[in-house]
Amino acid sequence: MNRITNLFNTKKNGILSVFFTAGYPNLDDTTKILKELEDKGIDMVEIGIPFSDPMADGPVIQEASTAALRNGMSLHVLFKQLEDIRQDVHIPIILMGYLNPIMQYGFEAFCRKCALTGVDGMIIPDLPFADYMKEYKAIAERNNLKMIMLITPETSEERIRLIDEHTSGFIYMVSSASTTGAQQSFNEQKQAYFHRINGMRLRNPRLVGFGISNKATFDAAATNSSGAIIGSKFMQLLKSEPTIDRAVDKLQAALQE
Repeated sequence: MNRITNLFNTKKNGILSVFFTAGYPNLDDTTKILKELEDKGIDMVEIGIPFSDPMADGPVIQEASTAALRNGMSLHVLFKQLEDIRQDVHIPIILMGYLNPIMQYGFEAFCRKCALTGVDGMIIPDLPFADYMKEYKAIAERNNLKMIMLITPETSEERIRLIDEHTSGFIYMVSSASTTGAQQSFNEQKQAYFHRINGMRLRNPRLVGFGISNKATFDAAATNSSGAIIGSKFMQLLKSEPTIDRAVDKLQAALQE
């Protein structure tokens, strides 16, 4: 069974997925971060593929992507780093990146390499849903990869139900129509959106991302979903803390505050 499916089958609430950019702060940190996150009990990991022209990323992740590219990170380097990762890391791993570098690598080759290295799914924010259905869905499924689609407060009910019908794994609920970045709380409008989507009784579980940074935002997200995704907050800690283990410890402490 796909590890993402297994996670949501065995843990119904309070799931924590952590995002970090491959090759940041240092080129060879990828496997160290993965091992530390699993050792500290994180449920799932999203590895960002750095890209020069991101659309949905805020300044923290943009800066990390720029630094990672300067460090020499690429898809070829990332897959080399992940070659033996399943000897040590057993939690679900998702690759998150924009379509351009994936197409440069070759979508089918990318999926095959994901399967060979033990990657469980992918998030491609700028992949149109119609193109996914027509050209890419069969390739992803052939390689036992979950294609995770994003929805926002502006996404129509019709489109949400289409995504729910034609994808599996989970649905990524973007908390607001904005770029990534840590927030201290979610207002009533955002919480009403979480509640509305929860009331749709979708087939797929959901995780909330964009803005999760502390106990208040995590709890607000988890009340109406299976959990949350933290990215910018962790990237800030990777920059400010002297070691990876300190960054993970500080992240977990923030979720208790």
